[in-house]
Amino acid sequence: MATEFHNLQELRHSASLATKVFVQRDYNDGTICKFQTKFPAELDSRIERSLFEETVKTLNSYYAEAEKIGGQSCLEGCLACATAYFIFLCMETRYEKVLKKIGMYIQEQNEKIYTPRGLLLTDPIERGMRVIEISIFEDSGSSNSSSSGSSPSSATAQ
Repeated sequence: MATEFHNLQELRHSASLATKVFVQRDYNDGTICKFQTKFPAELDSRIERSLFEETVKTLNSYYAEAEKIGGQSCLEGCLACATAYFIFLCMETRYEKVLKKIGMYIQEQNEKIYTPRGLLLTDPIERGMRVIEISIFEDSGSSNSSSSGSSPSSATAQ
């Protein structure tokens, strides 16, 4: 892609949404939050398979870290019961801290990898932890949008 976007706002304003791709949850290991690493065909010409898989694997590891039960989460639970959950007005849980780390990771990935390729990752928390949404943008100044309407007919004519 010849156009390089420098921030997410610039991408949203100067490009038009072409389509969205959804990476579904993987329930093979139960109900833990884990997403499929299967590469969507719609992204084939936009991003390398290894970059996409690395992003999803990293997200999966962050969600596994968030859901891990250990001493800190047990202590948080005990303090919550002892204070009638008022403790959460004063402190963040470990789970919330990891969710913030995930949000920062997604923002970083968008800025460094996805936005320059005309893609935008949406934090799964915004979609109810059901899917990773990837928006595919087309440059509004390009002629691809006008020629894309004739592409399918020319492909079928050949």
